[in-house]
Amino acid sequence: MKAQRRPEDRRSDCAQPQLCTIEGFPDAMTIMLDGHRPSRMPFFERLAAMPRSAAGNPSFLGQLHLIYQSAMHATRAAVYYLPHLDSPALRKRKLQIFVDDDGLPGGDTHHYQLTLAFRNIGAKCVLEDEEFGDPEQLCRHLDGETAYFVGLARRLYSRSLGPWCAVETMSVDWMRALAEALSVHFPQFKHEPYFEECFSQMVEERHAAEALEVTQLILRGRPELLAETLRDAKTIAEALDGVWTQLDRIVQRASATASPRKGRRAALDTSSIG
Repeated sequence: MKAQRRPEDRRSDCAQPQLCTIEGFPDAMTIMLDGHRPSRMPFFERLAAMPRSAAGNPSFLGQLHLIYQSAMHATRAAVYYLPHLDSPALRKRKLQIFVDDDGLPGGDTHHYQLTLAFRNIGAKCVLEDEEFGDPEQLCRHLDGETAYFVGLARRLYSRSLGPWCAVETMSVDWMRALAEALSVHFPQFKHEPYFEECFSQMVEERHAAEALEVTQLILRGRPELLAETLRDAKTIAEALDGVWTQLDRIVQRASATASPRKGRRAALDTSSIG
């Protein structure tokens, strides 16, 4: 009798592209992306714990908006370049993703909603909404890990479906983490339409399920794409880690500049006692 393989053995195999099967693709993505879960990054915890005076600084909030919006814009724009989805039925499914992001009622979009959410907490935005356009031009306003991510997104999205799967699968995790972290300082933030509508309608969860299902459908017809699909998914996940790392450095710098002033105030208060 052939020995039954333990679940952990199958999980180990799915974590390696050369051993993963098409039917094991969703599990392989889940396992691989768990190591890149955005909420595990220090940025979100430090953002929640930073001094209120620093968190409310309009320029600081503007920097958060620039970096986060740039990363989100890069993926939203890159979705329009997804390959392999050329049949009428697949174009129709892809169109629904476009509508969910860029075709909201009243001409609204997730991009506009995000900017409004940041303006409502006092952010001094570095760029106007319509300045988020071509990746190369946008990168002139960026540096470090965010510039790398923005430049990478369109290249990877246009050659395989793996990066799309990765970003859609992780998006609800980072959206919840960001909403909760900034709501420590601005309680209304997580109730902004950008967050509340996505959460209540489970938009990101639907996108994740759709991305995995459509990609698996393509892979069944073209199994030779599997290794590249998983490899590109991991590449974009690693690059997104870098975006949270850059945001974390901004939080640490802002907190460090606020702490000495806080310390001096405390010292003055103490010296006046008695």
